[in-house]
Amino acid sequence: MRLRRLKIERSSANAGLFDGLDVWFGRGDDGKMDASFAPICLIGPNGSGKSQFLQLLAEIFQAAWFEHAPTEERKSANDDVIFELTYLIQPDINSEPVEVTLFRTKKGRGVGPVELLYSDKKISVKAGTKQFGKFLPSLIIGYTSGDNETLSLPFLVSRSGYAEDVARAALGDSTKARVADNRLVLIDYSTNLEVLFSNLMLGEEKSRKEILAHARISDLASCRCVVRLAHPVINKVSKSQSLISGRKGIQLTPELENIIQSLKNTATCWSEDAKTETYTFDFFITQATRDAFSHFWNDAFSLYRDLHKLALLNDLAIPRPARKRLERAVKERRFASRLPVPQQEDMVFGFEEVRFWPLEDSRNAVDYVSLSDGEHQQALILGTYAMISEENALFLLDEPESHFNPQWRVKFVQRLMDLGGERAKQEMLLTSHAPFVPSDMPKNQILIFSRPNGKIEVDEPKIETFGAAFDRILESCFDINPPISKIAEEKINELLESDNILEIEENLNELGQSVEKAFLANHLRMLKKNI
Repeated sequence: MRLRRLKIERSSANAGLFDGLDVWFGRGDDGKMDASFAPICLIGPNGSGKSQFLQLLAEIFQAAWFEHAPTEERKSANDDVIFELTYLIQPDINSEPVEVTLFRTKKGRGVGPVELLYSDKKISVKAGTKQFGKFLPSLIIGYTSGDNETLSLPFLVSRSGYAEDVARAALGDSTKARVADNRLVLIDYSTNLEVLFSNLMLGEEKSRKEILAHARISDLASCRCVVRLAHPVINKVSKSQSLISGRKGIQLTPELENIIQSLKNTATCWSEDAKTETYTFDFFITQATRDAFSHFWNDAFSLYRDLHKLALLNDLAIPRPARKRLERAVKERRFASRLPVPQQEDMVFGFEEVRFWPLEDSRNAVDYVSLSDGEHQQALILGTYAMISEENALFLLDEPESHFNPQWRVKFVQRLMDLGGERAKQEMLLTSHAPFVPSDMPKNQILIFSRPNGKIEVDEPKIETFGAAFDRILESCFDINPPISKIAEEKINELLESDNILEIEENLNELGQSVEKAFLANHLRMLKKNI
């Protein structure tokens, strides 16, 4: 899949910032459909609309899936956006790429349905047909790096619709015995252990090593996960419901009951506290453990999906007023922060005592909490990319390298490529505030966002970014010139205006190497020459 062009006529989101925007995604005539990895990097200052743009793309495809299959995407976070989105996609394994136009137009005082045309003949495809679904991205994966939760909104709308279906199924709706998975998948820090555990259990050996190598650990040693269904923070069910299901606390669908049974079958040992309906699963990781998991789950992503379904039950341990507040905020599009996270002992599902074998010493395992934020983030990003191999998946990553040190940022794109394999049918957009990622991409894969007059503008770099020095990218793409900090710049400018040779000599020795220091040294030579 390759995005080609997005035209926004009207978007109710972000106070109309995107109204009239026309974005060309570049990458030549064919979008580099034959390239295994050809992501687009969105750069620009804070507040220039990068995160909101990723959100808008997620909302457009969510609206399309809701139109097509409301049993999979049960809600739409943006019913008002009027747009035209063109992209290339291969609907079948052996088919050629097809140009698709997804759009929504005005209809009376409101808006019409999401419609789809394909090929040069502009053949219309009706939502609800099998062909319509083939022309949409199979998954939309969103990643947000921290407190900026802009991108999360459509994904949390998707999650709330899924949770409502699970609740109905658990209370006896036989038509919902197996609730269909969402097409939108949100990955953030709270899902870190689910992603890591899934990859290290069922990922390929090469991927496991790549995911852990930067943290100087070799493999997962052991871990514990706990499921608490009837502890004090959970509302008790009625006696009649308990008699039907046999459970005193949270009511589970047959699908969730099967997940718990599979964990029993794969655990090294497990125990159950019948009074609180608490299950404790301990895993000592060996090849036999991985063989057991491979019997019940096909791959790392299917394992992650099941673990995350249990993790979604943690919302039930959050006070009802807080959940209602967030529901209202999401509905009114004034979402600012996510739900509070329950304490470890109150979680319905969670990992505990996760330990790894270090590279240097195979005798003493190290605890997960000893890893840094950057190590956590890199394992999460690499793990997410490694486990999702679905064709026509769309990755929307908001600042995926924000916690990395400069050395890791320099290697980030290369590490993604090393994990990639054959990814020509996947699409990735990522945002960054640093020059490291753009230096590994040609300029036709870079979009510069700015907001000069209260409206979003998007341009291509004026220089070739691939292989360019960081200071050239900072100057051309971020308008930073010279590439030094403000205090140092002001001090050098002050000295350049000075005729005090002694003062200049004293300060010159305290400055690090830069072009500006060279200018100051030349100024000093000219002063001495004229004495």
